[in-house]
Amino acid sequence: MDVMQAIKDRRSIRKFLADPVPEEALNTVLEAIRLAPSWANTQCWRLVIVRDAETRSKLAETLKSTKPGGKNPATEAVRNAPIVIVACAAKELSGYYKDEDGRSVPVTDNGEWWFMFDLGVALEHAALAAHALGLGTVHVGLFDTAEVVKILSVPEDNVVVELLPLGWPDQEPPARPRKEINEVAFSEKYPG
Repeated sequence: MDVMQAIKDRRSIRKFLADPVPEEALNTVLEAIRLAPSWANTQCWRLVIVRDAETRSKLAETLKSTKPGGKNPATEAVRNAPIVIVACAAKELSGYYKDEDGRSVPVTDNGEWWFMFDLGVALEHAALAAHALGLGTVHVGLFDTAEVVKILSVPEDNVVVELLPLGWPDQEPPARPRKEINEVAFSEKYPG
């Protein structure tokens, strides 16, 4: 599949068939993550592959809503997708350098958050690779991080960044409206 076509056609999938994802397909998605660029090639991503239905259900219960008393629209995706990739970042790799004493020091003011860029790129690689295989994904970032850490025994030197349900789509959502290029890209300087 052409890359631009994959970018145009990919949708956030929140309803999945119960059919399992073949290991070969999962490995292709994981390979797409492995090949993603990262700051100073630190490859800070650490992935927990969750297939167990009970664990997926526990993860689904960690999702939060932006509306009081509301339900996160991705809750059932996390609960029902055959696989949930829980993307973590190893701390003090991306955006850090070693000083004279060998300590990890942030490169810039936002250096300690640089892993968010790296995982964003890597997980979109995963979403596009999944789409090219006919699989669906949805990026999920609004959850109780401390609970996910407990459920999966994530070590303290890692941070949970995203949940990525993966499976065969059971829906075909329409394209959502996109802004025109001239609304988001400016020549030479930001317009005043």
